[in-house]
Amino acid sequence: MALNKKPMTGMKDILPAEMELRDYVMNVIKDNYRKYGFTPIETPAVESIENLSSKQGGENEKLIFKILKRGEKLNLSEAKEERDLTDSGLRYDLTLPLARFYANNGANLPTPFKSLQMGNVFRADRPQKGRFRQFMQCDIDILGEPGNLAEIELILATSSTLNKLGFTGFRVRINERKILKAMASYAGFAEDQMDTVFIILDKMDKIGLKGVAEELEREGFSKASVDRYKELFEKTSQGGEGLSYLKDVLKDHLEDGVIENLSEILDATSGGADGKFSIVFDPTLVRGMSYYTGTIFEIEMAELNSSVAGGGRYDKMVGRFTGNDVPACGFSIGFERIITILMDQGFQVPAPVSKTAYLVEKGMPADRLSEIMKKAREEREKGAQILVVRMNKNKKFQKEQLMKEGYEAFVDFYKEALKK
Repeated sequence: MALNKKPMTGMKDILPAEMELRDYVMNVIKDNYRKYGFTPIETPAVESIENLSSKQGGENEKLIFKILKRGEKLNLSEAKEERDLTDSGLRYDLTLPLARFYANNGANLPTPFKSLQMGNVFRADRPQKGRFRQFMQCDIDILGEPGNLAEIELILATSSTLNKLGFTGFRVRINERKILKAMASYAGFAEDQMDTVFIILDKMDKIGLKGVAEELEREGFSKASVDRYKELFEKTSQGGEGLSYLKDVLKDHLEDGVIENLSEILDATSGGADGKFSIVFDPTLVRGMSYYTGTIFEIEMAELNSSVAGGGRYDKMVGRFTGNDVPACGFSIGFERIITILMDQGFQVPAPVSKTAYLVEKGMPADRLSEIMKKAREEREKGAQILVVRMNKNKKFQKEQLMKEGYEAFVDFYKEALKK
């Protein structure tokens, strides 16, 4: 029986043209984030199943790729429950592994610690355009900074990185979990009901405010609370005016300084936008992860009609490992979505100064081949891109194929004499 030549569902082979684009985008991202002082790290793709199932990953915990125990630890005949079969899984994001990394290595890291992490994550999700079961994430995080300088740096660093990739005119939406909770409390929802309320509110962009209200009522919440909640959103505009309104209305439900803190972030990041993007307070922004404790934000692009980056503050996660909370805030670029947009636009990776193919005739003597390789090395050291390949019988067709890959110059090397 023939082996299956196709990749597993939700995963894909990456052809050279796309790989060239991915390498280019990764390099732009890394170079720009380094300018903001972020330091690259790496964590394993495999994490403890207890960590992955710690009720911090929201809906993603339903999508874990679980790994069977190995060797003698795996005893199928005596297994009675899931934990007898699995003790680890593939990470579904980079934030939880970072918290574990910091808990384990924090004593050897500076404060604040500015982390840059890029790597594949895995979710047993339903595949669709721009969404796979194995996909690249790109995160920057600041740990140990309790003030809003962390949010300001993260938003400006991520926005400028998208600008470097040619994106402008996008919108940064920002909200605060404390404001979300205060609005729910004002409407009369109990603390233990808020997660359900927020899950429904998160559907606002799909079903609208009327749809949110109807679903809340179907869930069994009182009409009085739902009507008060709906009215609050109707009267709360986006932007600074909405914050001023909520400061007055929620004064008995919201701790001091929250509105002022968010206003400072809006003012500072708007000043750094230079007209290339906009930032706005959006009271309907929820973000699904239950680990968020404060500011949350997303970046929307018209090209995809959805968010391409998101993040927020998660001050309690490191404390789950150590018992001592550490201020933490992060932003993640949806790398695969960015790649999808660029490919749909026909984006061309900027060509190097020179892209030349050396075509070497078969049977070339070793001493001559050594000279050719030396010449290629010298040109590469000058910054040129040199491809050394064997010469095909149909040299015209070979050159046509290489031209499609961006090679503009060719040097032919023959056994008898050097020709150009």
